[in-house]
Order: sequence, then C-alpha cells, then structure tokens
Amino acid sequence: MSELNKKVAVVTGGSRGIGRAIVLMLAREGCQVAFSYQQNKEAALSLIEEAKSFSGTVEGFCVDVRDFPQVKSWVEEVKTRLGGLDILINNAGIIRDKALMLMSPEDWEMVLETNLTGTFNVTRSCIVAFLKQKSGLIVNISSVSGVIGLPRQTNYSATKGGINAFTKALAKEVAAYGIRVNAVAPGFIETDILSGFNEEQKGKICETIPLGRIGQVEDVANCVKFLLSSRAEYITGQILQVDGGLAMR
Repeated sequence: MSELNKKVAVVTGGSRGIGRAIVLMLAREGCQVAFSYQQNKEAALSLIEEAKSFSGTVEGFCVDVRDFPQVKSWVEEVKTRLGGLDILINNAGIIRDKALMLMSPEDWEMVLETNLTGTFNVTRSCIVAFLKQKSGLIVNISSVSGVIGLPRQTNYSATKGGINAFTKALAKEVAAYGIRVNAVAPGFIETDILSGFNEEQKGKICETIPLGRIGQVEDVANCVKFLLSSRAEYITGQILQVDGGLAMR
C-alpha cells in the first residue's frame, strides 16, 4: 500500500496538462484529491471520470485562485468534506508571452495575479492547518523560466522566479513545524502550450536539450511523487529542475 494512501491533497489548476498528470498520480496512490479549475468544466469532468478506476477519490471545484476569500472558502470546504489536509500542490498558472515593449499592464498583472498571488492565496489558506498539525507537504510548480529567464516571458519569468524565492523562504519559516516545501521547475513539456508548434519547431527545441527530447507530463508528476515520499524526508527548500538538462548550471 502506498504511503500516500488516504492522504488529502489539494491541487490547483488540475484539469489539464501537468496538473492533470499530478491529480492522476495522486489518485493512483490512493489520495483523496480536490483540484481546482477555472473555466474548462468539460476537462474537469473528464478527469474525474478517468480517475474513477483508481483507489483514490477525485473531486473538482471551479475556483479563481486570484480571489483570496473564494480560495479560503474552498480550502475550508475541502478540509470539512475530506476530513483534513496533508498535501498542497500549487500548479495553477498562465502565460501571456510578449516582448516587453508590447506587453500591456493587463498582460503583466494577469500573469502575476494568477501565478504568484494565486500561489500565496492558496498556501496562505492551507498553512494554518499544517502549522496546527505540525505536518504538511507543499510542492510548487515553477519553471526553468524562473531559473534562467526566457525572452518574451518577463512576466512569466518574474512569477516563477518569485515562486522559487517563495519556496525557499517558506521552507525555512516552517521547517521546525515538520512542514516540507519544495518546487519542481519543468522545462519544455508536451502540454497545450506546445500544441501550436510544428514538428520542425519541436525538433529545434530538442536540439537545445541535452537529453534530446521534450518532456512528458509524467516526468513532472514522478518528481512530485518523489518529493511527497519519505525518500525525500530530508529535502526542503529545493528547486528540482525537470528539464532534460536545458538549464544546467
């Protein structure tokens, strides 16, 4: 039996891509998973249906992570319905890629409010429960864009760099309470973000990756699984790059 069996997990942005893979991984491990989505109800229902064959349970909630009162109410509902809270995966995020000279204040603010403020809102809503029980596992989904910076992503890079710093600062703050906080920083992963790229473009991307391939969502989910396990019990405040060597330093 998995050591994550019966654990209660909250996953933001869980209906698609990396978030979806993480939800399915947790459900396979026997977790009771509550995931948020903002718009795509069809994808959320499809995920719930797919997870029915696993030992865990999966519930979806339409939540705007930018809205602190809404997030706080959601977390309280999850704790009541599922009987507690053990794991938080901050995955919700968006991109609005543009050269800075063309970037509108709205492009900047939307990305910061969703990616960075959203991470604060959900973590702030969960942290009191973790502190009271003196246990908790937090994994933030960052990006290599926050490690090395990427052109046309000044807004996105700023949020992911902020999440990396947030991860390290919070890890130091709560370590004495038995709470571990880490981040996973994916590189190029086969998700909707790459759906507009043709094979030639993907081939050029692969040339920049030492391992020579674009990552799969399962590559990220597997690293999250490791960080949640007892094998990682002496690891906190770390940014684990899952990028095929793209941002090697």
